[in-house]
Amino acid sequence: MTYSVGRNVFFCARVMLSASALALAVAASGCTSTTTSTASSAAPVTGRGAQDTGTYPNLNIPPKVAAAQFTEEQKAAKLASLQAAQQRQGAKAGAGGGNSAAMTTLARKHGDDTLKAIEGKCETIDPACN
Repeated sequence: MTYSVGRNVFFCARVMLSASALALAVAASGCTSTTTSTASSAAPVTGRGAQDTGTYPNLNIPPKVAAAQFTEEQKAAKLASLQAAQQRQGAKAGAGGGNSAAMTTLARKHGDDTLKAIEGKCETIDPACN
């Protein structure tokens, strides 16, 4: 019976000590500050989100443009170069497709040759394979 009483007492003491240490750390963190500016400063601090400057924003000022816009001539030139590249790629893809019967025959024969080489009969493919 003494053991169970002592276990509960020490457990409760440990929980209370941990809770008080946590409360002290939270209370101490509330006292620290990383900003040196005062609240009456009208200069916005960048990277801190929305700031109250004490004035209303002027929505009539157009935003600054991030980059210069393309002209119609630049747009046409870029579009023409993209279409030329597309045509070159299309020509390369269709160049080897003219002789499909020969490709089908080669695929059938290549499969048989590969199977023979795997099975150890590589002399049919390359006589110098030994």
